[in-house]
Amino acid sequence: MFNNVFSVMEKIKITIDKKEIEVAKGTTIYQAAKDNGIHIPTLCYLNLDHLKIENRPGGCRVCVVEVEGRKNLAPSCSTECTNGMVVKTHTVRVLNARKTVLELILSDHPKDCLICSSSGQCDLQKLSQTLGIREIHAVENAAVSTYRKDVSPALKRDMDKCIMCRRCETICNTVQTVGALSAINRGFMSVVAPAFEQDLIDSPCTFCGQCVAVCPTGALTPFDDTGRVIRALSDPTKTVIVQTAPAVRAALGEEFGMEPGTLVTGKMVAALRTLGFDKVFDTDFAADLTIMEEGTELLGRISKFLEGDKNVKLPILTSCCPAWVNFFENNYQDMLDVPSTARSPQQMFGSIAKNYYTQLLGIKREDLVVVSVMPCLAKKYECQREEFKTNGNPDVDFSISTRELASLIKAANIDFNALEDDDYDSPLGESTGAAVIFGATGGVIEAAVRTAYELFTKKKLEKIDFTELRGLEGIRTASIDFNGTMINIGIAHQLGNARKLLDGIRAGLYNFHAIEIMACPGGCIGGAGQPLHHGNSDVIKARFDAIYREDAGKKIRKSHENPYIVKLYEEYLGHPLSEKAHHLLHTHYFEKNKN
Repeated sequence: MFNNVFSVMEKIKITIDKKEIEVAKGTTIYQAAKDNGIHIPTLCYLNLDHLKIENRPGGCRVCVVEVEGRKNLAPSCSTECTNGMVVKTHTVRVLNARKTVLELILSDHPKDCLICSSSGQCDLQKLSQTLGIREIHAVENAAVSTYRKDVSPALKRDMDKCIMCRRCETICNTVQTVGALSAINRGFMSVVAPAFEQDLIDSPCTFCGQCVAVCPTGALTPFDDTGRVIRALSDPTKTVIVQTAPAVRAALGEEFGMEPGTLVTGKMVAALRTLGFDKVFDTDFAADLTIMEEGTELLGRISKFLEGDKNVKLPILTSCCPAWVNFFENNYQDMLDVPSTARSPQQMFGSIAKNYYTQLLGIKREDLVVVSVMPCLAKKYECQREEFKTNGNPDVDFSISTRELASLIKAANIDFNALEDDDYDSPLGESTGAAVIFGATGGVIEAAVRTAYELFTKKKLEKIDFTELRGLEGIRTASIDFNGTMINIGIAHQLGNARKLLDGIRAGLYNFHAIEIMACPGGCIGGAGQPLHHGNSDVIKARFDAIYREDAGKKIRKSHENPYIVKLYEEYLGHPLSEKAHHLLHTHYFEKNKN
């Protein structure tokens, strides 16, 4: 999946800004320029260097160039190179056209940049500065389009700021195959929205947030929970604890000038403690707990199958991804008995915290506030689902993204780079290497295999690293030898690939015992709440490698060997899949029929 999008093919020669270059036939002018260090500005171009996207809209016309022999300017993002083509990217005519286009866009755009959540990271703002636009000559004093706002538990839509670049439509429909967004209306009233202008909560939206990650303005932004977290931290009647997801530690440093893939686990813990959290815990603890429940469920199904039970549901689907759950509930209602019923680590942690940890502290669940730091925007939606509440009180109160945590640290004037490493609190902060790899595609199923192998074979696992389950290809398959019993596994990341895998299973094309799905590129490391990677696959790869470095450095690398998990079962849960474990750690799925 992360290979070069152009295969070996016929080469042609072109000239861009007096620079002679050789490119593959079929390459666009924009891609040819980009590959040779020539910058052409654009707003609508969805820059995902790991994917080949057909039929780009080419709608903004900011990337126009002069092509010798043509009368009209050409949109470089959708114009293919031809042999001998001569291109000029920054002539006076081109610059004037770009400024005119941008002025027209700005004439129908709000001017509230100072309070816009995308200020400083807005492509429209940056391009306006680059082109030196200081006043709008086009359509002066014209009425500006207005739309109703749409606020969901995870995302906010402010379509007054939509510039019709349609990046969100491309990522939603072409890459994720969710189909929640499309262009509607005409002229200045045109906008990208769900069918019948529904709210996102009533649409097929999965809240994966990849539309937010590619939006060049403030039209699509995360729901910001930092204000509510600050209020909780300021309330002397509340005990506020925080859990951090495995993928956060591999990306947070990027917000403070560090190289992608820099592990900042200790600094992150120190920063959270400085912010005032009463206890700092690791979601990895709950990931180990997830393996105990999910792995036992996996072994139970496989054992029944091997004993000849033809009614057992295989493959078992494992995923800690709420965006995938939403996608599954919308599109695969006939297969709702396939996924594991184990909750995600975020929700398992919240349930244990509100039901077990409160007993240790001697407080009511209503007086404990559980905050999660997640790489994902769908986690905001997940913790508000009704099945994860008790008498209206959620197991996880608030979920903030990696970027939101970085904003809190900066607002508190904490010198992140100068912080000394600190350790998580016990008992909910102890974890294994198997837990940390949950942050990367293939990590959940590898963690499950490490435990399932030993429980199934009753033999010690000598080879802990199942490298055949790793990689960044969109769909991967592998067979693992459980001492003579072959276990077939399928893995997919990004929802478009997940759809292909599930459609193949539905059609009987695959013979899997287990599958793992993640909604975002590379898994949680590429979540929409992470520092924006702008489609750069090198950033995803660096985070991926960091996750496995942390795993390799752990003393304990198998979930069932976590002594605190063993103690939790002995003192509270009993055993995996016990009645109490089912009540606190498992869930059920719903049929959703969205337009």
